[in-house]
Amino acid sequence: MPFSTAWIDFGVSLLWIFDAVRQFGPGAAREVFGAAVRHRDRDVVAIGIGGDEQKGPPELFREAYAYAADHGLRLTAHAGENAGSESVWGALNLRAERIGHGLAAAQDPELVEELATRQVPLEICLTSNLRTGACPSLSTHPARQYFDQGVMITLNTDDPAMFRTSLAREYQLAQQLFGFTDEHLRELARNSFEASFLPAEKKLTFLNLFDAAAAHT
Repeated sequence: MPFSTAWIDFGVSLLWIFDAVRQFGPGAAREVFGAAVRHRDRDVVAIGIGGDEQKGPPELFREAYAYAADHGLRLTAHAGENAGSESVWGALNLRAERIGHGLAAAQDPELVEELATRQVPLEICLTSNLRTGACPSLSTHPARQYFDQGVMITLNTDDPAMFRTSLAREYQLAQQLFGFTDEHLRELARNSFEASFLPAEKKLTFLNLFDAAAAHT
C-alpha cells in the first residue's frame, strides 16, 4: 500500500525492509532483493539477511548486496547472533548500515571501537536473545557495555508475538537490569529515530515531537 494511502486511510506510515534467509543461498537472496527493487514505489526502502549465519556467511551475498545498493536500497544485516565477531565484520564489509543483534562484537575490542567510531547502530533485542539462547542470561548481555563504549544501540522487540514481549517491556528490562536512567532511555529512543531509514526531514519532525513530549514528562 503506498505511503499516502496508508496515511490517509489509517493514520499510519510504514516502510518495508525485505529480508532474505541466509541458508537459502545468494541466488534466493538476489530474488528477494529483486522484488524489493521492483517495489520501491510501494515504500520498500531496504534489504537485509537473517537466518543461520554459519550456513550463510556474509561473503556469499556480496554481489546481491551490491545489486541492492546500486538500485538505491538501504542495507542491513543480522550478524553476531549465532556466529562470532567475524560475522559482524563481514556485514560491515557488505556495507550494512545497521546490524541486527551484534552480540558477538563484544568479543572483539577492535570491532567495538569500529562500531563506535562509525556509529553503526546495533539493534538490541534483549528478550529475543535470551529466548533463542543466543545469550545465556541477560546479566551477560553486552548492551550496557556497548552503550558505555559509545556504540549507538537501539532497543527492539525482534518478533513481539513470538517472544512474548513489547517495546515498553524491553525498555523496562534495560532499566531494571542495566541501570539505564530515564535520560539514558530517552537517548536510546532518539537513537531509534536517528537509525531509521526515514527521510531526513521526517526524522527531524519526529525527533522534535519526541523532544517536546519528553520535556513534559
